[in-house]
Amino acid sequence: MNSMALQSTAQQFRDAGAPFLSARLLAEGLGVTLTELASLAGVARNTLTAKSGARKVDQALSPVVRIVAMASEMAGDESRAAIWFKHQPLPGWAGKTAYDLVRERKADKVIAYLEAVRSGVYA
Repeated sequence: MNSMALQSTAQQFRDAGAPFLSARLLAEGLGVTLTELASLAGVARNTLTAKSGARKVDQALSPVVRIVAMASEMAGDESRAAIWFKHQPLPGWAGKTAYDLVRERKADKVIAYLEAVRSGVYA
């Protein structure tokens, strides 16, 4: 994925003029609650909304944004990517979705899968 597409998608999940990702905007984009997003990112729910935790939240949410950006590039838009992220089982993962794998701290596996699909390798 080129960095322009990632930056474009990342900008959609930032409040105007803010340097960090917005947990609220990402949760809305994915159709999940802040509590679910906190669990997905591996941070406390209160950390998502605390100004002092912005850098930690940004780091925790970055893999999710990267996955959504890659999926958006392939699916055509963020709403389709969000549906895929939450509901489409990934081949070879016993019915688990990208959401399930990210929650299990395996975002790198989802990214590797998406890169393989983009390269023409399909499981």
